[in-house]
Amino acid sequence: MEETKKKITIGHLYPDLLNLYGDRGNIACMMQRCLWRGIGAETIEFNTGDAIDFSKLDIVLLGGGSDREQAIVCKNLLEIQKDFKDYVEDHGVVIAVCGGYQLLGKYYKTDEGMIEGLHLVDMYTEQGEGRLIDNIVLKSSLTDMPVVGFENHGGRTYIGDNEPFGEVLYGHGNDGTSGYEGVVYKNVIGTYLHGPLLPKNPEVCDWLIRRALERKYGEAELAPLDDSQEKEANQYIYRRFVKE
Repeated sequence: MEETKKKITIGHLYPDLLNLYGDRGNIACMMQRCLWRGIGAETIEFNTGDAIDFSKLDIVLLGGGSDREQAIVCKNLLEIQKDFKDYVEDHGVVIAVCGGYQLLGKYYKTDEGMIEGLHLVDMYTEQGEGRLIDNIVLKSSLTDMPVVGFENHGGRTYIGDNEPFGEVLYGHGNDGTSGYEGVVYKNVIGTYLHGPLLPKNPEVCDWLIRRALERKYGEAELAPLDDSQEKEANQYIYRRFVKE
């Protein structure tokens, strides 16, 4: 199949409430890296109360928000939990950032009460004392380049036996003590890295696009792009914070 005939559809869930950390930048990055390669791409925004048909989506973005906004969104998501779970188990591609990452699990226990999660991944989050705020650098099995970003979260996430997104080379990570950050489950990435994540980490973006194309078409050859500026920015952050 010619690459120009391929197309992916990105579902941006609840940007009216979960767009605290520049998540539209992640959308823009995925769209542009597809279009540069001649791959058709469109984004559908689903705001509070909108019906979501996961069968029409190739990548789902679940962004970050405050605890209050997470609680509101979760009430909506729990109504479609089975459809979302079926999508994930069928290797649907998901990128969940910060608050969206916390919602993937069983629950998020806060000082104000319990926010029930979506039970998409066997993990949970509990609020800790103080916030974990810093630049962060990871070594990830998904990429050759380091993964860089910024973290700012009060929750401590415990992923059990699931695969982490990466090993923390600098920063706090999931809970400040385990030495790991994020989670990978099938074609789902959950992470606290924001700012947004994907423009600084083109290989992570391409991992998502490749998995979506493989699921939809059975093959995915991504033409190389000139990522010299992205690599330079990535290496600047890496060298600044990681002492070799």
